[in-house]
Amino acid sequence: MAFYQHESAIVDDGAQIGDDSRVWHFVHVCGGAQIGKGVSLGQNVFVGNKVTIGDHCKIQNNVSVYDNVYLEEGVFCGPSMVFTNVYNPRSLIERKDQYLDTIVKKGATLGANCTVVCGVTIGEYVFVGAGAVINKDVPAYALMVGVPAKQIGWMSEYGEQLDLPLEGNAEVACSETGDIYQLVGKVLTKKS
Repeated sequence: MAFYQHESAIVDDGAQIGDDSRVWHFVHVCGGAQIGKGVSLGQNVFVGNKVTIGDHCKIQNNVSVYDNVYLEEGVFCGPSMVFTNVYNPRSLIERKDQYLDTIVKKGATLGANCTVVCGVTIGEYVFVGAGAVINKDVPAYALMVGVPAKQIGWMSEYGEQLDLPLEGNAEVACSETGDIYQLVGKVLTKKS
């Protein structure tokens, strides 16, 4: 076995889990899941059938990654954060044919106890603060906080807040790496 699985974890037949991944206590991975290499699934994590988790993601304790959630490389899911997959659920009405895709792009951080309402795309290296509720698409590098979440700034790939306005034309260097970020309008890109 190329990945570690704690004896209390359940990995259903058919699940694909990459090398050097770790499946900790009381995890359940469904048979259709595709999980990359170097992934950590913390205690009490659930991974649905129609789920992709990219290389080097960290899914902390008590997170359920339901069907139609797709995580790219290096996504961090903080403890007890929540994904949904039906926009208007009812126990008495079957809506499995109404699952909405949720896409979390490379390097994004989803803080502890935040909620991601289904049907959104969260851009590269976004930083969602603890307890925030994401209910719409989020641009790359945005710093999001609150209920519902609002953008209050920009973050570097390293995870440091950048001294930039929310919109306009500006450049700034990350204080930790020296990488240059350029803001044009409401779009931030990394130049170097």
